[in-house]
Amino acid sequence: MEAVYAASFSDDDPLSGLVVGDLPEAEVPDGWVTVDVKAATLNHHDLWTLRGVGITEERLPMILGCDAAGVSEDGRDVIVHAVIGDPAAGGGDETLDPKRSLLSEVYPGTFAARVCVPERNLVAKPASLSWSEAACLPTAWLTAYRMLTTRGRLAPGETVLVQGAGGGVATALILLGGALGLRVWTTSRDEDKRQRSLDLGADQAFESGARLPDRVDAVMETVGAATWSHSLKALRPGGRIVVSGATSGMNPPADLARVFFLQLSVIGSTMGTRDELESLISLLDETGVRPPIAAEMPMAQARDAFEALQAGDVFGKLVLTR
Repeated sequence: MEAVYAASFSDDDPLSGLVVGDLPEAEVPDGWVTVDVKAATLNHHDLWTLRGVGITEERLPMILGCDAAGVSEDGRDVIVHAVIGDPAAGGGDETLDPKRSLLSEVYPGTFAARVCVPERNLVAKPASLSWSEAACLPTAWLTAYRMLTTRGRLAPGETVLVQGAGGGVATALILLGGALGLRVWTTSRDEDKRQRSLDLGADQAFESGARLPDRVDAVMETVGAATWSHSLKALRPGGRIVVSGATSGMNPPADLARVFFLQLSVIGSTMGTRDELESLISLLDETGVRPPIAAEMPMAQARDAFEALQAGDVFGKLVLTR
């Protein structure tokens, strides 16, 4: 079947291992189902896979992609939950299952004609969402939703700072923050991305590292080393920082004196549960909020999409369609 996959790893040139071609379909395990993919979206996770992060060489070739929307084998329009895990092993939360993984880490991903997942990983797609919009939700948008709600515990009227406007999670945080009644501030080094954030509904946009007019209740952090110091300094006493990524570096100075003196909370967050994905879908269905889409292209042109993602000049999601 048609597939976009990693054939090898390279930290210096990750796209050297990217192949668009045919692969045989894997056997369907008991309790799993297949979905005919209509749309799938790129995430930075796909570039990390091509670098060999989160995957071992014996799993190659590995079909890339975490996100997808499509039609189940019994004819339902569905969105695919990307976390393969056992809620019972995670105390009711599959993201806490020690053996949990994302599609394309252990099991083949979504950049293919069909993807195979456990039956419980299928969530109904509402008619109000297009295939491309629906395919944007299971990774970046679900990550953002969990950061703001389950992990960040933000309430309407609170102020949240979103570091690094332009990325998929940051864009989702801005739009979802507004839908949840938050005051949303954001930062970027790029003036165009700051303006686009305002166009999306951010209340204020600042240059990266700028002094803010007031301290915030929470910071949503996906950038890491480049913004960590600013994130800590931006928090009010008792504030919290929710971390779901560190694209600029994993080990910034911790500044523990500030953390304990101001009683700050540092909270990790990874993906989300199937129940949270259903809640996110309902929120978008009810509010009309939609993921911005930077470009849609056929799956056969996946290399063009990967080159754009690697270049970093993308605002919104890149969608592969079939």
